[in-house]
Amino acid sequence: MTVNPRAPHTPNATSGIAAATTDLSKVYGSGDNRVVALNRVNASFREGEFTAIMGPSGSGKSTLMHCSAGLDSFDSGSVRIGTTELGTLNDRQLTALRRDRIGFVFQAFNLLPTLTALENITLPLTIAGRKPDRQWLDRVVSMIGLSQRLDHRPGQLSGGQQQRVAVARALVSRPAIVFADEPTGNLDSRAGAEVLGFLHDSVRELGQTVVVVTHDPVAAGYADRVVFLADGCLVDEMSQPTPDGVLDRMKGFDARARTS
Repeated sequence: MTVNPRAPHTPNATSGIAAATTDLSKVYGSGDNRVVALNRVNASFREGEFTAIMGPSGSGKSTLMHCSAGLDSFDSGSVRIGTTELGTLNDRQLTALRRDRIGFVFQAFNLLPTLTALENITLPLTIAGRKPDRQWLDRVVSMIGLSQRLDHRPGQLSGGQQQRVAVARALVSRPAIVFADEPTGNLDSRAGAEVLGFLHDSVRELGQTVVVVTHDPVAAGYADRVVFLADGCLVDEMSQPTPDGVLDRMKGFDARARTS
C-alpha cells in the first residue's frame, strides 16, 4: 500500500454529490411479516470521498447500498446517481447506468473461472462493446499490484488477489461511484487490509468515490466518513473515524437497543 490509511484526507470542498437518497423507504413483506428495512433515509455520498455504512445486523445498511446502486427497488422517496433519478429509468436504462457509471465489489469475488485476471478485469467493457483506456487500465492494475499476475486464472490466485481483481474490475470503466458490500468478509486480516488499502488509494490517487458497507470498525477506519444506521434509520455520522471511535459509537447503539 502506498498510503497511510490513517492520514488525514479532506475531500475537495467543491466536490459534488456522486449519489444521494431522499426520504428513501423500503418495506419487505406485509401484515405480521412486514419489516421496514429503510425508513425515510436521507443520505449523500460526496465525490472523491470514501464513506463507510455501518450499523447492527438488520439495520438496513446493505439495503441502503443496494437501493442506492440500483440493485434493488424501493417503495418511496428517491435515489440519484449524480443528477439521474433512478426511479425514472426503465429496466434497460437502469442496466446501462449500472454498467457505465457504477462499480461493484462484493464479498464473493464473482470472477469467471475460465477467464484470466485481465479478462475478468476488462469484462464489463467487453460486454459493453468498449475497449479499455489503456493508460487508465495500466494505472489501476499497477495500483492494485497485479501486473505480474494478469495471465493467471482465479484458481491460481489467492483470495486476496482475487478480490484485488474484483476491485480493478470495478474501477476499470472509471465509474462515478464504487459500491462495496462487505468486501473483506471472505478474507483474512492481512488480505482484507490490502483490499481496503487499495480502495482507499483509489480515492486518494484516482479521485474515485467509494461507499463500503461493513460491520468491521477496522474497515471503517479506512474511510473519510462513517454513516450509522439503526432500525432502518440514519442515526449518526462520524468524520475522520478511527476503529476505536467507531467501536465506541457502535457499543452505544447496542446499549440503547437493549434498554429500549
